[in-house]
Amino acid sequence: MYAVIKTGGKQYKVTSGDVVKIEKIAGEEGKEVIFNEVLALDGVIGTPLVGGASVKATVLKQAKDAKVIVFKKKRRQNYRRKNGHRQQITLVKITDICGK
Repeated sequence: MYAVIKTGGKQYKVTSGDVVKIEKIAGEEGKEVIFNEVLALDGVIGTPLVGGASVKATVLKQAKDAKVIVFKKKRRQNYRRKNGHRQQITLVKITDICGK
C-alpha cells in the first residue's frame, strides 16, 4: 500500500516503513505526527485530497541538510561572493497508512 502526501510544498510517495527526509515540521524526536493531506492512495487519486485518508509517522531526527554553496561572480569586475546555506530538515519514519 502506498500514498502520496503533501508537506512543505512538496509531494512524497511513501509506503509503510519508509524513512523520508522532509522540510522541517514541529515535533520532538520520538513523537508521532499525522499527515492529513493525502493526494493519492493506492491508485485512488483525490480531487484534490482523498477523503478520510491519513498517514501516521514518527519523528526520528531534527537536523540540518548538507551545505549548499552559493557562488556569485561577475567576470572582469573583481566581484566574487561565496555563501553557504544549510536547510533544516526532519527525518520521519512512516508507520501507518490509513484509508477510508
